[in-house]
Amino acid sequence: MLNSGLKRELKARAHSLKPVVIIGQKGITPAVVASISEALDVHELIKIRLPVSEKVAQMARIAELASGLTAEVVGSIGRVLILYRPRPD
Repeated sequence: MLNSGLKRELKARAHSLKPVVIIGQKGITPAVVASISEALDVHELIKIRLPVSEKVAQMARIAELASGLTAEVVGSIGRVLILYRPRPD
């Protein structure tokens, strides 16, 4: 679990980042999850663009994605999600 100071620092670092993964109409597929996991291994901190959907469905999608990747949700603004997972040693 991220503390508020680290979360604030990660949000500041993510501000200048572009989305690395864009989730399309088919939603979260195994290929998309593999792509996100690979991006997290390389970058630690990434942005993901989610498809247009209802707010409730989007929150469920974010929780599902983060738990499946053992990543932390740093923030979510509109359709952009910021995920963090420390690099494996």
